Amino acid sequence: MSDGATSPRVSVVVPLYQKERYIGRTIASVLAQTFDDFELVVLDNACTDGSADVVRSFTDPRLRLERNEETIPAPQNFDRAVRLSRAPLVKVLNADDLIYPTALAEQVAVLDADPTLALVSCRHDLVDDDDRVVARDRALRSADLLGRQDAVTVWRRILRHRGSPLGVPGNMLFRRTAYDAAGGFPDNAYALDVAMAALLVEHGGFYGMPRTLSAFRLAAGSVTSTAFRRNMTLQHRFLGELRQRHADVVRRRDVAFGLLREPLTVLRSRVMATASVDPATRRHRWALGLIDPRRTRVTDPAR
Repeated sequence: MSDGATSPRVSVVVPLYQKERYIGRTIASVLAQTFDDFELVVLDNACTDGSADVVRSFTDPRLRLERNEETIPAPQNFDRAVRLSRAPLVKVLNADDLIYPTALAEQVAVLDADPTLALVSCRHDLVDDDDRVVARDRALRSADLLGRQDAVTVWRRILRHRGSPLGVPGNMLFRRTAYDAAGGFPDNAYALDVAMAALLVEHGGFYGMPRTLSAFRLAAGSVTSTAFRRNMTLQHRFLGELRQRHADVVRRRDVAFGLLREPLTVLRSRVMATASVDPATRRHRWALGLIDPRRTRVTDPAR
């Protein structure tokens, strides 16, 4: 990581693979930030579609396109994207997700106010292929994940939830020093967000914001039945490793509660997979109703 005088305050890094349809909107959401002292690093993981051409169509000097000569696994691609960044604060953003205009300004302020924090996270909306909000204010739904929290509280909540209660990658802004101390992303493609956060809090505090500052794409066809089974296997592997790594502070009741809750977590995951089918189908509409019972119609994401 460069510490030169010209380094930006924040690096937003986007690991990119076959997202021609969405990457332009992702980039536009970053360039629309009210906080402007950032760089945007897009790492092309040897895409074979028109993704890189979309990136090149932007002329903003804060945007930099890098490329892998061959496609590498997601954890390594995410890690390389961070290694290419130059700022002390880093946000990893999926190539089809969005951040809302004040995301960087609000999260930088939190980290600036407390140097002992390793990362800050927020809530997110779920959006469809056309950026319409289908469910609002996801993640950080328990009181013990709001405000400043220590590592033990975070680990226990992850085991009790057995999913990703902290949010998706785009929800988080972290210190590069904590990332380097943690050794980078774990080798688990499913748990890139929650597993990385679990490592980061070994090197500083966690802060949960009761603010919705990003949007996670529920893209049509994004979760197949095969992918669902693989994801469940990787999730169980991560949870087992987390329990063993912190056996001295994880309580039996945390594990027991998580096991009792697991059928609900699996059901929610299956509903998410169902919601990623063709939006015109009855299955899609049924799944969206379960994801957000308050939803009566698809709404616009403007906030």
